[in-house]
Amino acid sequence: MQFDVITLFPDIINTYCDLGIVGRGHREGLIKVNPVDLRPFGLGKHNQVDDLAYGGGVGLILMLEPIYNALLSVKRKPKSKVLITSASGKKWDQKCAERLKDEDQIIMICGRYEGFDERILNYVDEEICMGDFILSGGEICALTVIDSIARLIPGVLKKEETHETESFTNNLLEYPQYTRPQEFNNLKVPDILVSGHHGEIKKWRDEQAKQKTQKNRPDLL
Repeated sequence: MQFDVITLFPDIINTYCDLGIVGRGHREGLIKVNPVDLRPFGLGKHNQVDDLAYGGGVGLILMLEPIYNALLSVKRKPKSKVLITSASGKKWDQKCAERLKDEDQIIMICGRYEGFDERILNYVDEEICMGDFILSGGEICALTVIDSIARLIPGVLKKEETHETESFTNNLLEYPQYTRPQEFNNLKVPDILVSGHHGEIKKWRDEQAKQKTQKNRPDLL
């Protein structure tokens, strides 16, 4: 899987993708992350990438031509999707990651400033957002997409790091988990987890996952 990220801040993408599970997957050749600096595609001697909006309004808008030219510079694979980050986009969730994990390539355009020229959507497959809040730019959103898809690529997670019991699998939040010490400040690990009865532990975890989902995210049920 290759991720190409068109951004004004490629260092944000590079720094995160050198670390942790994503960094390991990158180093092992299971995924490839390629930041594409938008600035060199800007217009004129100052490499302009934004301008005032027609009709007036506050703030600057990302221009169509620099983004279009940056898109043209990315070599396309047979199975690829182009995403753009936008507060107006569809909310990203685990189902989105599952749906796109079999693509050869995900190209992401990071929004910035007050938005982008609407005509860029003619060259985009999907608008996405992280939720009902505003970010300063789309880089955090792009990194979320990379991380959530990368961990579904075979081999990126090790066997002990399986995603199959994580939150949002089967529309449930993950069950509560505990580690040593068994007791701290009179707070004890549930007895069932140290009982050694694996069948009963599984039943307990399934029930706890349902209860936690009902409490925190009933919309998932």
